[in-house]
Amino acid sequence: MHQCSSSCPCGQRHAHGQQGCCSQPRPIIKKIASISMVTPEAGCCDDASCRAGSPPDEESDRVGSVEEFSWLIGGMDCPGCARKIETAVGKLAEVEQARVLFATEKLVVNAGKDVRQQVEDAVLQAGFSLTRSDAPPPAASATPGFWQENRAIILLGIMMLLSGLIHLASPQAGQLAFTLTTLAGVWPIARSALRQIRSGTPFAIETLMTIAAIGALFIGATAEAASVLLLFLLGERLEAFAASRARRGVTALMALKPEEAVRVKGERRETVALSNLRPGDIIEVAPGARLPADARLLSAFASFDESALTGESVPVERQQGEAVAAGCLSVDRQVQLEVVSKPGESAIDRILHLIEEAESNRAPIERFLDRFSRIYTPLIMALALLVAVIPPLLLAADWQPWIYKGLTLLLIGCPCALVISTPAAITSGLATASRRGVLIKGGAALESLNAIRTLAFDKTGTLTEGRPQVTAWVPLIEESESSLLAKAAAVESGSSHPLAKAIVALAAERGLALAPATAQKALAGSGVEAVVAGHKLLISAPGRIEAGVLSADCVRQITSLEDKGNTVVVLLQDGVPACLIALRDKLREDALQAVAELKALNIQTVMLTGDNPRAAAAIASELGIAFRAGLLPADKVAAIGELNRTQPVAMVGDGINDAPAMKAATVGIAMGSGSDVALETADAALTHNRLGGLALMLRLSRATHANIRQNITIALGLKGVFLITTLLGITGLWLAVLADSGATALVTANALRLLRKR
Repeated sequence: MHQCSSSCPCGQRHAHGQQGCCSQPRPIIKKIASISMVTPEAGCCDDASCRAGSPPDEESDRVGSVEEFSWLIGGMDCPGCARKIETAVGKLAEVEQARVLFATEKLVVNAGKDVRQQVEDAVLQAGFSLTRSDAPPPAASATPGFWQENRAIILLGIMMLLSGLIHLASPQAGQLAFTLTTLAGVWPIARSALRQIRSGTPFAIETLMTIAAIGALFIGATAEAASVLLLFLLGERLEAFAASRARRGVTALMALKPEEAVRVKGERRETVALSNLRPGDIIEVAPGARLPADARLLSAFASFDESALTGESVPVERQQGEAVAAGCLSVDRQVQLEVVSKPGESAIDRILHLIEEAESNRAPIERFLDRFSRIYTPLIMALALLVAVIPPLLLAADWQPWIYKGLTLLLIGCPCALVISTPAAITSGLATASRRGVLIKGGAALESLNAIRTLAFDKTGTLTEGRPQVTAWVPLIEESESSLLAKAAAVESGSSHPLAKAIVALAAERGLALAPATAQKALAGSGVEAVVAGHKLLISAPGRIEAGVLSADCVRQITSLEDKGNTVVVLLQDGVPACLIALRDKLREDALQAVAELKALNIQTVMLTGDNPRAAAAIASELGIAFRAGLLPADKVAAIGELNRTQPVAMVGDGINDAPAMKAATVGIAMGSGSDVALETADAALTHNRLGGLALMLRLSRATHANIRQNITIALGLKGVFLITTLLGITGLWLAVLADSGATALVTANALRLLRKR
């Protein structure tokens, strides 16, 4: 596992690193923990020429020829490092796009040809180390000790103490000692500033610190110059520590997968690298060891600790044939499993992809502050220069006091605390959410959640368990129940719909043989049809059947069943009603509490379902929420649009039919057990399938938004106070560092409070 050093060569400023937009959509996490593992399928591109089969044009030729290269970055302890690396690599002519994913310490470059050597030279020149992702993993290095991490601060502090003692004995010698101390302290900072200038970042904090320290020497403020450098290094160390705390969750997640696995071939066992595992391989996992890949259990049964992925502390017992996610720990026995995921496509890999994608989807305020910082620093440097020269030139003022004020203003004006105020809070918020089984796709989604005032729910699989059972079977023709059930199960075989699974499960329970079904066709929002044993069969909701097909007596029976909270479907054989099938689903255990928590947050709730109004009313009345029933997917989209016109709305669903409505909502939230389409469309996912995560998500979004406002107030407030006191001659250089490093440390520490939010 790659380890980066804790020292930060980028210098002080931990301004937000611009991540850029991902040109290729990352795969979203697909079913972890108790959810069946599905290997992502390669799909066709979205390009129109690809879909139509037309020949590619010149633009598609160019895009198609772009290659992607990736590296692991070392020595990167702040988001500011990411931006500097991106700037250095982006200057290369052949590079189409460069993105640094700070959370996973990865550099991804898209280029028209092999530019790996040029990229590596540019990154090394910027002061960072890197390792190609396809290279063998580096040997684990020892964690830097206290001395290695803090020796620059300790040595500078000792030199300052000695200089102070010398100054007491001889002021003139003390001046010289402080000058030497300042030169020793500024040398590595100036060297870093020079590297940043060469790599395309001329207005980095290293540049400002170097100018301020050397300028202070020229006007004789040697003791203050040395103090400024010491405070700067202390601020750096605090920020590096805070950044490592914020990234600790991702590091722990990456460490969940073992580097090696025991593969079984007949009676022979061999230890292989994780990259050599392929779907179909049989692996053996000892008690207390973690799974290296998503796998299907071959042993009769076993218990697995899934807490690292789901947040659930109680081990879960899995039966033979059930899927288990990579990173889960075998609790009580040695087990054999069949690998179902390719290298780089396990549940953990998909979570990491989500985290990387989240860095690209930055909040609007974060993007604004990043753009703001690009013009702010040059303007502050120009203003500091004017403060230093205008009064002496035009007003015949003394040079030394105004140069001193200009240097102080230079440090006060650094925008770092302001720029880091948002990403620090958002990173902490996203990390806290992921630890509690809530995955949010980036700062934009986290910010949007703060505005949500209405939550719309799908019913089946969202508010209910999604495991309905057949409660009544009413034949309408002279044919045995077993024969009709076998036909219905044949029509529904292969469907993933909960109602279909219930019918198929009942037929399997009774041991019925199913005839092959042909010409199967799903009818969106209404049912499914097929040909079985020469008969055309249709299973449909009563409301989707043409008027006049159902007799008055049949309608009365349907109404009676629906009044009891059942969902009723009709089996038609050759256009004639053959039987009624009543099914009922149970509320999720946590649904009532989740709705109560949402009401406590002043969130309105509504259920949007394709089910019949009576069954929907039974569920809605138990929960005490509003509902709209009998909706097709297009109707759900229209309902979301209507709600959105009044106030921001989030849609919670789990099925393919819910995906359009989730896309239309301000925020789409998927249940972790939902379809891959729903998970791909969603802005957030409840990986542990617990509705209580909705209130947590909203509370965390509100707390993050409040934290950002506090951080911006701290950053601007401190700068405003010190700006006025500096111009009035009350404060000097060393206090100016507190307006910069101190404010940055304060906003970072404030953001870290979100990591402890419950």
